[in-house]
Amino acid sequence: MYPVTLTSGTVGLREFANPEDADAVLAIYGDPRVTAHLSFEPRDRAQVTATLAAVTAAARVRPRTEYSLAAVRLPGDVVGDVVAFARLAVDTQHPGQNSGQIGFALRADQWGQGLGTEVVALLLRLGFDELGLHRVWAARSPHNHVSGRLMEKVGMIEEGRIRDHLRIKDKWRDSIVHSILEHEWRAGRARAG
Repeated sequence: MYPVTLTSGTVGLREFANPEDADAVLAIYGDPRVTAHLSFEPRDRAQVTATLAAVTAAARVRPRTEYSLAAVRLPGDVVGDVVAFARLAVDTQHPGQNSGQIGFALRADQWGQGLGTEVVALLLRLGFDELGLHRVWAARSPHNHVSGRLMEKVGMIEEGRIRDHLRIKDKWRDSIVHSILEHEWRAGRARAG
């Protein structure tokens, strides 16, 4: 599926394609406040440029298994200001399992406005409605309680802890896993009206 363009009330997802996207992603991935709970340290311009080159190349691979997308504020032009980096990766290690992993990073000046919830809801819509996945999961830092509440708000269930999952800054870090199944997501949407 290319190109991806999905919208909700105040957020849209689109492919990375604009030259100014590098500046926008640097404002996210270069910020230590944002990366404090991610699986990597702040990135510099060269790293962000390499990341964007990799995700734009991955967007054209067939079959497509990685959806790294720009989240932009609406209303207005969907090529607007990037507020988050959103990702859905389809599991290819276990063919036929029909699952994917999501991740997202929201620009710090956009925190507390409900945009993260909309970004995750759009990623779930992409996974379930567009790609026909059965299960979508995410992992978060045990200290990122805001992300935990966000995932609970969209219907994701906390499954448990992966001990010493990631090595960051020469220290091991656990991860908390959340997931949602297609029928749970559809039931939540039906209840929401």
